[in-house]
Amino acid sequence: METAEALAAARGALQMINPAPYNAEAPREGLVGEITPTEYHYVRSNFPLPEHDGVLEVGGAVAQPLRLTLDDLRALPAVERAVTLECAGNGRLQMRPLPTGEPWGDYAVSTARWKGARLSDVLAQAGPAADGVEVRFEGADHGAYHLKPVLADTNREDLSFVRGLRLEHAADPASEILIAYEMNGEPLGADHGAPFRMVVPHWYAVASVKWLKRIDVLTEPLVGEFQTGHYMFEWADREPERVELMRVRARLTEPVPESAVPAGTVAVRGKAWSGTGPITKVEVALTGAGEWYEATLAEPTGPYHWQEWSYDWQAEPGRHTLRVRATDAAGNVQPEVPEWNRLGYGNNAIEVIYVDVI
Repeated sequence: METAEALAAARGALQMINPAPYNAEAPREGLVGEITPTEYHYVRSNFPLPEHDGVLEVGGAVAQPLRLTLDDLRALPAVERAVTLECAGNGRLQMRPLPTGEPWGDYAVSTARWKGARLSDVLAQAGPAADGVEVRFEGADHGAYHLKPVLADTNREDLSFVRGLRLEHAADPASEILIAYEMNGEPLGADHGAPFRMVVPHWYAVASVKWLKRIDVLTEPLVGEFQTGHYMFEWADREPERVELMRVRARLTEPVPESAVPAGTVAVRGKAWSGTGPITKVEVALTGAGEWYEATLAEPTGPYHWQEWSYDWQAEPGRHTLRVRATDAAGNVQPEVPEWNRLGYGNNAIEVIYVDVI
């Protein structure tokens, strides 16, 4: 594990939300480039940093149980992909009434270049049973859970982080789910899941289990605190739904909210992403209830990460409200207000800022 000094240095540029377990948002600069520098990538943890013995066990309903080391994973065909990861609770602070959970602002999202072995290759080695339905992923992180468990039989005093994916999704090479061991060209750091972690494209980052220590093929759907307890959309008017694909969302990176900008041509820029993308349209509004103008949307440079967009605004003096919304290929459009749910997940409401033009 990293020394205390190295860990403090790695966290120095982030906006801390909670010191223990450590949670922190990216700074505004983390959304500017196509790739978020590692020191700007947000961090989400449910428990303290764990010890890891460097072994990944694969078992359950498989023909050949496995014990894999980092060298074993590196010996498999390597894949490198830029992937946008967003915390399911990103934007929770904007919901009313305020839901329970970590008080995330709007910067629990980042894009990194991840390198690792395909999960499908590892599962192919193990040989899932014909009656397998789901795959269970367990991280080495565990401890006392600081939120009230949803499931009655949860051991609050020593709970491990466990999530699952449908076997057909996990075993499909086209899913390009990674067991990643590098981030932006360097070995994973402690906060980001060393020595190896899951990276699940298109899904909220809860699926990308860090400090991965065990994979099990199951013959029945997984039931657990982080699968069917927390990380569920608990709606007021319909049945609960599992938190899975990221919702369509656009963010402004320029101009800075509440800033002063000179009159004339002002570059309005940002990022847009979706788990059901790619993004097909981004629009900007220059008043609170005015007309929407289509922005210039950059072509996607990869299948799993955000797209850049821009709009040249002819700004006149005064205070102006800027809004931005995205539409994806599935026809999903951002809503005007957050869709409230008890645990505050999936806020993808239209961003609203103001700037003073001088």
